[in-house]
Order: sequence, then structure tokens, then C-alpha cells
Amino acid sequence: MRSPINCADQLRRSSKAICANLAEGFAKQPHSKAEFARFISMAMGSCSEVETWISYASDLEYISTTQLDRWQQFYSQIYGMLVNLRAALK
Repeated sequence: MRSPINCADQLRRSSKAICANLAEGFAKQPHSKAEFARFISMAMGSCSEVETWISYASDLEYISTTQLDRWQQFYSQIYGMLVNLRAALK
């Protein structure tokens, strides 16, 4: 069983990876839109990872159902924005 600290660490790591991938991809955008799209896809993967860790935290009763619903809504919106951003590059 994972401890609450490990779960929190994983949530922090994956949520930070969303921003880091966007920043790195944006820096490469002038050279290649395809490369930027690849980094957006990696950010989408990190967003999905956050959603998995949120569900895991709820399953282990580290967060409330109310918190789960709020976070899932938030990350679902972020994922949708990433999808739209990637589509805009094509």
C-alpha cells in the first residue's frame, strides 16, 4: 500500500510535468510545430496520470469525494484545452 506522502509526491510530479512539457515544447515551436505537438501529447499523458493519481487517492480515502469531483473536473478541462491546442497546430 502506498503512503499518502508517496501519492502526494506522484501527484505533484505529474502535475508539474504538464507545465514543463508545454514550456519545453513551446521553446521548440519556432523550429518545428510537429515537435511542439509531440510535447503537447506528453503533457496530455501527464494530465491523464494526474487523473489516475487523483482516483487512486480517492480510492485510498486520502481525499474526499467532493475533492475528487473538483479535481477531476479541473483536469478534464485542462486535458480538453491541450487537445484543442494540439488540434490548432494542424
